[in-house]
Amino acid sequence: MSTKKTNLSILIVLAVWLFSSCAGVKEIAYFQKLSTKTDSIKQTNGGLFEARIKPKDMLSITVATSEPATTRMYNLVLPQVNETPDKYLTSQPGLQSYLVNLDGIIDFPVFGKIKVGGLTLKELENMLQKKMESSFSKERPIITIRFTNFAVNVLGEVNRPGKYNTTNERMTILEVISIAGDLTIFGRRDNIKVLREYADGSKKTLTVNLNDENVINSPAYYLEQNDVVYVEPNGTKARSTSFGAAESFGVSVLSIGISLISLLVNILK
Repeated sequence: MSTKKTNLSILIVLAVWLFSSCAGVKEIAYFQKLSTKTDSIKQTNGGLFEARIKPKDMLSITVATSEPATTRMYNLVLPQVNETPDKYLTSQPGLQSYLVNLDGIIDFPVFGKIKVGGLTLKELENMLQKKMESSFSKERPIITIRFTNFAVNVLGEVNRPGKYNTTNERMTILEVISIAGDLTIFGRRDNIKVLREYADGSKKTLTVNLNDENVINSPAYYLEQNDVVYVEPNGTKARSTSFGAAESFGVSVLSIGISLISLLVNILK
């Protein structure tokens, strides 16, 4: 076969490869619809995100002042169990976490049952400060509240699916995808599902399109406690799973077709 005919064959192969590559890039690139007319994306859904307390949340509540006797009343300490035979070995006592029940209520020392569902952690801190003010003569108490079970589950076409915890009460969908090792090449970027359960028990599936610059305005951009993120496979993965043999056969047919075209070019020359 002459050099000219060989080059023609190579061009045909490259054309097929280039076509398939272009289609692949459209499926795997993020932020494809990013506008070139502006330098930044405007967020239209308000200020900084603050998670709100829901049923089944676990809260760590710590009260600190310079009046230890009074402070002790509001810090519920876990009972200590000495599991070692050495009585001189002691451990630092931990504080009890508070489980928010299905009605959004916790049982807090001194005050009893308090409605906390729907509040942010800052709002609850302010509420408890006002309730405790009369108990302290020298200063206002410093109250620190944290979620101890803020977690998000990631499933589907990511490199490290699993359950991920955070200590800062805030996680975006881009952060959790990064923690999960990014999407695989087979994951759909334009149709990520977020399953969310609300405080009233209702559930809703939200869709996130990572190709869209307005993803930051999606109600699922900031994830909430116990959200489930599912990345579904793209068409290539679905076809390879369901029709693996057919795909292999198609590649073989394509190779034979290219060889036949080269042969025809050689004959017709």
